Amino acid sequence: MKIIGISLLIMWCLLVFSLGIDMLQGFDVSQALYNAVSPFRVMEVAELFVLFLLIFLFFVETAYLFIKKRNQSK
Repeated sequence: MKIIGISLLIMWCLLVFSLGIDMLQGFDVSQALYNAVSPFRVMEVAELFVLFLLIFLFFVETAYLFIKKRNQSK
């Protein structure tokens, strides 16, 4: 669970940093959000499949390690 929490915290901090930089450059909030997600809009199907596969494997591995650790403590 710490791995997921740390990953989400880092992602949130980087997103806030990116939005802040965009807003300092004079963009409004909606344009800054669009700039943050625009790389995902141009991805092809194969690239999206690999992205979601890696995210899925990350959560599966984390769940596996959590269950393994919980069973060892019993």
